[in-house]
Amino acid sequence: MREILNYLFEYKRLTKQEAEDILTEITAGKLSDAEIAAFITVFNMRTISIDELEGFRDALLKTALPVDLTEFNTIDLCGTGGDGKDTFNISTLSAFVVAGAGATVAKHGNYAASSGCGSSNVMEHLGYKFSNSHERLRTELDQCGITFLHAPLFNPAMKNVAQVRRALRLKTFFNMLGPMVNPGRPQNQVVGVFSLELARMYNYLYQKSNVNYCIIHSLDGYDEISLTGDFKVLSNKSDQILSPSSLGMDVTKPGELVGSGDVPGTAAIFTDVLEGRGTIPQNSVVLSNAAMALKTYFPEKGIEQCVEDARSSLMGGKALKIFTKLISLQ
Repeated sequence: MREILNYLFEYKRLTKQEAEDILTEITAGKLSDAEIAAFITVFNMRTISIDELEGFRDALLKTALPVDLTEFNTIDLCGTGGDGKDTFNISTLSAFVVAGAGATVAKHGNYAASSGCGSSNVMEHLGYKFSNSHERLRTELDQCGITFLHAPLFNPAMKNVAQVRRALRLKTFFNMLGPMVNPGRPQNQVVGVFSLELARMYNYLYQKSNVNYCIIHSLDGYDEISLTGDFKVLSNKSDQILSPSSLGMDVTKPGELVGSGDVPGTAAIFTDVLEGRGTIPQNSVVLSNAAMALKTYFPEKGIEQCVEDARSSLMGGKALKIFTKLISLQ
């Protein structure tokens, strides 16, 4: 590892195979926390290459506990995090709205590493019990149209680096990897990323796959549709820049989207939105992200119809009903 670090400290890059081999060692628990911290910090000091990102991704996918959900046509809504915006759990809320509108969701998530409350934090706080049981996951998909895959239960590397990530409280390349390593291998994905450069990398990698995808980056830095300004959308079929008005929404202010900074407070925002007590900006941003996911899942529908389907799911109580049913199964 010393040789590898010295090599990287000279601003040299890893090949795809080298990146895969090193992350496989991390997965196997062969490196100390100090070595892991030094290694991942390198990629905060320079841009990660596509070969490195692809190698890291392949290592996590190969060492992950496999989950066969192929009988379902699933979609995941997952952001990289690391945008430093500390928003409430928009993608997780959107996932329930999408399920309420008829799509089948295999949501991938983890505890917060660089923010106050990750998707796993809020789900656990609200009574969801993580599992990697195939039978349990299939039951949830069959009865609720949604299940949650907690990353550390499926990938040893995520577990082995968790303590280091929490100690550093920085975005790392593991943020970049999260959406790409859903062990359920969903056929459809909406991915939010924290930079335009990463959006282009994701687009390149997803073009080489069979996944029906949509990559989102708000131009002011959010890893989701924030409605605070224009946002870029990359998919199998298009590359465009849209505005809030493209979705029939008003512009929001950044302060209207922040979480509480802790798990209980952010979970309270989560339940407020689901139970119809969300503010207009909170509802609007959830509906926008849900609509883009529905457009990805149902490409034959127009975006206006997808917005209305999302609105019916959230405001009509369908998303809440699904959430309540999911928690009741625990």
